[in-house]
Amino acid sequence: MLRDLSWATFSAGTLAAFVGFASSFAIVVQGLYGAGANAAEAASGLMALAVSMGLCAIFLAIKTRMPISVAWSTPGAAFLATSAPIEGGFSVAVGAFVITAVLIILAGLWKPFGRLVSAIPTPLASAMLAGVLLPLCLKPFEAVAQFPWLGLPIILTWAVVSRINRLFAVPAAVLVAAVLISATFDMSAIQVTSLWSKPVLVTPDFTLASVIGITLPLFIITMAGQNITGIAVLNNFGYRPDAGAMFSWTGLFSLISTPFGGHAVNLAAITTAICAGDEAHKDPAKRYWSAIIAGITYILFGLSAGAAIAFISISPPVLIAAVAGLALFGALSGSLLSAMSSEADREAALVTFLVTASGVSFLGIGGVFWGLLAGGVLYFRNHR
Repeated sequence: MLRDLSWATFSAGTLAAFVGFASSFAIVVQGLYGAGANAAEAASGLMALAVSMGLCAIFLAIKTRMPISVAWSTPGAAFLATSAPIEGGFSVAVGAFVITAVLIILAGLWKPFGRLVSAIPTPLASAMLAGVLLPLCLKPFEAVAQFPWLGLPIILTWAVVSRINRLFAVPAAVLVAAVLISATFDMSAIQVTSLWSKPVLVTPDFTLASVIGITLPLFIITMAGQNITGIAVLNNFGYRPDAGAMFSWTGLFSLISTPFGGHAVNLAAITTAICAGDEAHKDPAKRYWSAIIAGITYILFGLSAGAAIAFISISPPVLIAAVAGLALFGALSGSLLSAMSSEADREAALVTFLVTASGVSFLGIGGVFWGLLAGGVLYFRNHR
């Protein structure tokens, strides 16, 4: 096995982990705060997710000998970041995370349940995801209005680097944001003891409102927006993993992370493309090492998650949200394109998108559920 390791697989795995972490950790932190976590719980959740997805990637790569990259649920975190405050606090959110993980496991083990998830109309699922992402994607422009001397350089960096290599656009924006924040705000507030992550155990509470308002949207977003896409990327590179088993394993590792504040881990798309591409190794049978290296690197990043939280704590929230929003531009454009591609379903998709993006909350249940419900009524009316 060690003979399959090469400099190419090592480089690809390290790059995949760097891109995966640097381009989306701000979204995850925003999501954990949105779910009611305090700074210590957010650091614990970020660490738990990074370690869980690292261990999952290592396990799946060794088990299947395929370059299966694993990531946290970025759109799921965006959903948490833009949802209305959760009644009952972070413990209720963690209870919803636990049930989400169990549903992901069931989706892999029980085929009818998995098919039911796949049966959600693509225009509605895409419109729902677009509605979730829109509020965060507006944050870069809000940052420019509030802190023009900080927001503009970040956006310009993203725009310039994306013309050269889109893969590094968001990490470059993160780097510029870090430099600007360091030069503008008081770094002495950061304590050295807070730089290393410590696990914080959160006792879950379970409520019906959280199951409807958090579990169901998070489950659908993670499965439709991440897991199914991850399988498609692997298939595109010639790998044929057992999709059901992959879903169940990611669900199990999600479950392991939940007591410490993790919301969900899933199969990755962009980082899988890095690990499975020709640059990882000329021999497809040896590219699995890139996923192993990525997993190890994620674990190392996770252990230092406290540093990310400490740095974010001294930054204006809108500035961190702006960086998170830049990372979601591609996902938003792709979701809108998919949602509106069918003329017959455009009205239902538009209603789903608008209701979800509105953030309306009724009976303690957020806009994602009502968006899917409203769009679903129109969709099935048109397809009777």
